Amino acid sequence: MRLAAIDIGSNGARLLIKNFRTAQDGSQQISRVMYMRVPLRLGSDVFTLGKISKERTLMMKHMLKAFYQLMKLNQVDDYRACATSAMRDAGNGKKVLEKLRKATDINIEIINGREEARLLCNNIVENIGSAKGNYAYIDVGGGSTEISLLHDGVLTHSHSYNIGTLRMLGGMVSKDAIRQMKDDLTRFAREMPGMRMIGSGGNINKLFKLTDSDKQTRMVPVSEIKSVYESLKELSVEERIEQYGLKVDRADVIVPASEIFLLVAEALGCDAIQVPNISLADSIIDGLYRTKYASSDLAM
Repeated sequence: MRLAAIDIGSNGARLLIKNFRTAQDGSQQISRVMYMRVPLRLGSDVFTLGKISKERTLMMKHMLKAFYQLMKLNQVDDYRACATSAMRDAGNGKKVLEKLRKATDINIEIINGREEARLLCNNIVENIGSAKGNYAYIDVGGGSTEISLLHDGVLTHSHSYNIGTLRMLGGMVSKDAIRQMKDDLTRFAREMPGMRMIGSGGNINKLFKLTDSDKQTRMVPVSEIKSVYESLKELSVEERIEQYGLKVDRADVIVPASEIFLLVAEALGCDAIQVPNISLADSIIDGLYRTKYASSDLAM
């Protein structure tokens, strides 16, 4: 069985297709069929204009038509499409999605911050299994930061903060919002001692690759993230692209993303971040499988 996820975030949009099958010995085998990312930058519209422009809507229409054809080409059996922070905040978000549904036959759900955090958390629980201890799962996006706290593999708290990379670049994050998140995290650290931090999203994965951290354990010391950040922030966007090989739509947001991860690590008292390379697209597609098809016979 092949399932797909479409994740429309504030900075980029993603199409992920996975193959699910149950082997003869009963084990579950999951493999990636394809992954595509498009730098939509919806947040550039929404966090300045308060709505999605006609130009960006047209871009989305072309993109979704391409995604639809790619799903057909790869014989996808089912899919789920979700939009997050930028679409939540857009004054014309629902109207745009209805227009796109009629034009592309793709139905996109606007999920709230709590649902986004829950999806991400479910996936990390599955990946750490029955791991004992306290974990903070941090997903930094263009429009928001999702924080999920787990104790012995069980979700205890889930929060979404309107603190994201594009909002920060646009000067749309208030000091009060930062202070609230720091206060919350400091309190969580007291309530859940020995917290270990898990990071997700394209920026932390790129930061991880720019360090000399162990690629097997995928653990990166916070000090190494800080070192890379100090180097990046002194460079122009063009210099970051040239010296670090960053994509155009990564070169600007990676600095505020670093600031968010460093702020969270300091508030939680964490000196390392685990980077398991799990995205919201993974969480959407794996959640679709769990809720609709996990009990099915996929031995094919």
